[in-house]
Amino acid sequence: MSEKRQARKSEEFSAAEIGALAHLYRAEVYRSTIWRTRLDTTTNWAVVTLGVALSITFSSPTASPMPLLLVGILIMLFLALEARRYRYFNVFRARSRWMERFFYVAMLRDGDLHTEDDWPEILAEDYYAPRYHVSFLVAVARRVRHNYLWILVIQSIAYVGKLVVHPFPVSSLENFIHRARIGPLVPGEVVLGIGTVYILSWVALAIWVGRRDARRAEKRGGLPTMG
Repeated sequence: MSEKRQARKSEEFSAAEIGALAHLYRAEVYRSTIWRTRLDTTTNWAVVTLGVALSITFSSPTASPMPLLLVGILIMLFLALEARRYRYFNVFRARSRWMERFFYVAMLRDGDLHTEDDWPEILAEDYYAPRYHVSFLVAVARRVRHNYLWILVIQSIAYVGKLVVHPFPVSSLENFIHRARIGPLVPGEVVLGIGTVYILSWVALAIWVGRRDARRAEKRGGLPTMG
């Protein structure tokens, strides 16, 4: 540890510095709240568009199942927007959690929990050279794991259900595959194969990020990290 850091560790924050940190913490909480609201907005868009597609598809036995396929494009667009917003939200949440853990908790426990000696320097560096704390892939995977996986599962189940029951109950596997075709050019086997890869890819992504985050949490012993 440098002499500057050692000196900073040995001294207490002044009243003016504590006041500034309090205002900084309030600002970070406010920003994380705003971006959290934006995450909810894109999730709502995905739910609404899926609801519209379900209404159109099941409006009559002769209605096409195509809206349930096309809505997947919109859902992925909303997911991409939400992942981008999540990367901003993650920055502000990490900063506020950092101050809670190493400033407020330590202060409430009479300075007994400063497990990170250089936590002010780490926070200062994050302000001096701001960056995303998670990659776009991790952001997508986390949003899938927490929200979008259920939306995608409902979309897939509804599509299969439409093929099974409309325009009349399916009588054989061959008939089911035949119903899945798109026009004269795309056979049902291809459509169902792509759909299977589609849903399994999202499931695998959710499992991967869950295990990744669990390993990171175990590695740091439950302590917070910037991101």
